[in-house]
Amino acid sequence: METSIHTIACNNLLILFAIVALTGIVCSIISEKIKIPDVVLFLLVGIILGPSFLSFVDISQYQVENQLILTFGSAFILYLGGKEISLKVLKNVKLSVLLLSSIGVLISAFVMQQIIGFTFKTSAMTALLIGAIIASTDPATLVPIFNSIKINNKVKQTVISESAFNDATGAILTSAVLAIILSGKFSLQDNLYQLLVMILVGVLVGVATGLVLLALVNDKPYGIFKSYTPIVSILSVVIAYELSTKLGGSGYMSCFIVGIITGNKQNFKLWLSQSCYDADCHVAETLGTICRMSIFIILGTQVDLAILSKYLLPSIISVLGLVFIARPIVVLICTIFDRKAKWNKNEILFMMWVRETGVIPAALCGIITAMKVPGYEIISSVVFMTILITLIVQGSSTKFVAKKLGLLEVEEKQID
Repeated sequence: METSIHTIACNNLLILFAIVALTGIVCSIISEKIKIPDVVLFLLVGIILGPSFLSFVDISQYQVENQLILTFGSAFILYLGGKEISLKVLKNVKLSVLLLSSIGVLISAFVMQQIIGFTFKTSAMTALLIGAIIASTDPATLVPIFNSIKINNKVKQTVISESAFNDATGAILTSAVLAIILSGKFSLQDNLYQLLVMILVGVLVGVATGLVLLALVNDKPYGIFKSYTPIVSILSVVIAYELSTKLGGSGYMSCFIVGIITGNKQNFKLWLSQSCYDADCHVAETLGTICRMSIFIILGTQVDLAILSKYLLPSIISVLGLVFIARPIVVLICTIFDRKAKWNKNEILFMMWVRETGVIPAALCGIITAMKVPGYEIISSVVFMTILITLIVQGSSTKFVAKKLGLLEVEEKQID
């Protein structure tokens, strides 16, 4: 009897994966045709497949699998975000990126705490938790958008680098606020200390893991695992996350640092053979796509339309506050002190507009929803609307805004 029950559960899980994968592929094809970010369609299809409509996918029956997908998926996407960062280009705008991805996340979270607290009349800690979740931007969405348009390289690298760094910062801040809510204790000194330990341990574990495993796939005699480079890349994410978590650090930060090291291996005098590099890129890209599909479709299935409609208006007001109040304040404060970057008005305006919310907030929201944290209904409503509005409105208008502000490289060449 037990065997048959387990077999049925296994078959249902395989069917679930097939449904998610097939619908994800169809959505990706459609998104290319209609020119909107694929994650928007993932979310909408998730709602249709979930309990609200067809009930094809009910992730509540698979809590362990849900946590696995969300945890590993977000960690792996942070790893991919780290790989997109060029340390060479980053050098000239490092102060802006540092401020945007650290102080900027904190400012955004606390400004949104005030806005959400006012619109929802909810507790300060719940409002702060929501602010922390939606404070980060999305490299998984921004990278494809910027790859499709020729835009000022300084702005491009700054926005992508910020999104990769602030994903890690947002995940850490969310974890810290969640720990306070669950424990019911707040001590500024203790929590700041814990946050610093999480960051420091996360960075050290990420550096150590990245360098050791990269050396083992290096194109040298001591690169004994070089024939298994793609597998080692996946293992590096798992090892970095678990080791950092065990030592009290941030697993998300570790995975992000591993990604930076992997993406800038030439800076560490480590090289891969062309065949190993190509194989690694193909596997990482495929797995990253699967993670994105799974995270957003699963998030969509967890959306309760009755609750969403109940909180629709205050959720929209909160998103507008994020786009037109919190983000401009963050960009203005974090760029004004960077004299070396020589930001002009149009570049600052563009960075104020481009701040799509995506994978990491979706994954964090999914984890919190599964845990039934107090206020999770409001949290899921605000996060869902933030992702939907920023991706549809800001994601689809990036090229138009860049053109109007004169930041497209084609325009610069025509002017010359």
